[in-house]
Amino acid sequence: MMERHPVDETLVVAPQMQPEELAALAAEGFTAVICNRPDGEEPGQPPLGAMRAAAEAAGLAFHHLPVSGGQFPPAAVAAFAAVRRGTPGKVLAYCRTGTRAVTLDALANVSGLTAAERIAQAKAAGYDLSAFEERMQAGG
Repeated sequence: MMERHPVDETLVVAPQMQPEELAALAAEGFTAVICNRPDGEEPGQPPLGAMRAAAEAAGLAFHHLPVSGGQFPPAAVAAFAAVRRGTPGKVLAYCRTGTRAVTLDALANVSGLTAAERIAQAKAAGYDLSAFEERMQAGG
């Protein structure tokens, strides 16, 4: 079973998944998957097309919102927020380790939490986002 880190009742983040793992997500009530990795980011990474096909075959919406190099441009944060707000049910977001996914969620702040609450939520999921506190306090 894949490693998963619940962030809240509607979002789980995870490290890189394999196409064959996506059907289990649908069976567990997930409705969408967000990939935050550029296609071909590293050798051995499943191709984006295989991940999209497996998600769609399982009845999951698939969104590709890649970020890299520790950069979280406002457009990517806004796109992540739009998917979260527009998706009924549970969402699984993944990248190489889950850090980009949880960071995008914290910056998107779809639940309207304070910076301290978002940092605590990420910490409970196993991620340290304290370096983003100033940006979160500034609203993005």
